[in-house]
Amino acid sequence: MAYTVTIRVGPKITRSRHESLDGAIDVLERELTTLGPAARRGTRKALARQYEPAAQVAARGELSGPSRINPRVRAGADVRGDGSIDVFQGKVRRRLIEPGPREAPFDALRRLLGAGT
Repeated sequence: MAYTVTIRVGPKITRSRHESLDGAIDVLERELTTLGPAARRGTRKALARQYEPAAQVAARGELSGPSRINPRVRAGADVRGDGSIDVFQGKVRRRLIEPGPREAPFDALRRLLGAGT
């Protein structure tokens, strides 16, 4: 039983499998934080609307597992066009996880999923 980490940056998709939830979250954090500066985008215009960098998702990382069929954990993180990172729980119906005071986004994800306990 393993956890799957999927990273999407534009049309490029990479997947990796990890034996522990802690290891999977560590890989998700490392991959997305290294993308932060490279993922910056300017304001984009589409269909007569302007999208600010904070409204654009430059990269997405998803975590699921431990089984492939009906996984218990479905969570991830979005790297926004301004370089900020939002973490969420769910797949289709994503629920944003608000970090506590002085808590990093991935620490909030660990707290919610019970990793590192």
